[in-house]
Amino acid sequence: MRLITLGISLAGLLVVAGCASRGEMEILQRDTDEMKTRIVRMEKDLRLAEAQQKELDTLRKGTADLQATLESARVDMQVLTGKVDDAALLAKKPTDDLNLLREDMERRFASLDERMAKLEKGLSDTAAKEEKSPEALYQKGLETFRNGDMPKAREQFSRFLELYPNHDLTANARYWLGETYFGEKKYDQAILEFQEVIKKFPGKEKVPAAMLKQALAFKELGDVKSARYVLKKLIEDFPLADEVKPAKEKLKELK
Repeated sequence: MRLITLGISLAGLLVVAGCASRGEMEILQRDTDEMKTRIVRMEKDLRLAEAQQKELDTLRKGTADLQATLESARVDMQVLTGKVDDAALLAKKPTDDLNLLREDMERRFASLDERMAKLEKGLSDTAAKEEKSPEALYQKGLETFRNGDMPKAREQFSRFLELYPNHDLTANARYWLGETYFGEKKYDQAILEFQEVIKKFPGKEKVPAAMLKQALAFKELGDVKSARYVLKKLIEDFPLADEVKPAKEKLKELK
């Protein structure tokens, strides 16, 4: 509604302004339209920042600062809109007064340009932090795995293990690394990766899953004895794990 009022005010000013030239009023209209475009663009950028904020809670403070910057810009826009709404009063004043208004708007444009640059930099920094975070790298590996690109997923999980050997998700990354080999029927390598999970992360929840998949890999290689041994150990060591039921079923099949 404010934008409609802005357009009506400018149109009325063009009609009644006796001292201001048509060209000057057109410039004022163009400058105001440019302001509206910038505000729309900043609002889109803010929505993107808010979406990114939901993905990584650690970036909430930075996104809140960006939102405060945009809110300040909106206040300036309201001030400018009010000035243009009152611009019809300049019809009885010298053209110099209109020029003063234009100069004021130009100063405010310059201020908004600085804020826009800050907003864009903040969004860029937010995206860079997300791309570099361990959680983002891990999720990227999972998405790649689910899309069926095993070599690429393996590369991403290996990169995660190289950069974050002590992260809480390290055991999970090692497990999914084994899954990439299993998915390509490279069972020997899968067994080794699953063994790394079992040996290095005994308290992690991925251990029962690694044992189940390791047993299945042994079965695919025709090593039934090893498959049975791993399944029995899984059932004994983790009686409450979700993998116990499928482990018992597989054990019956191997009799």
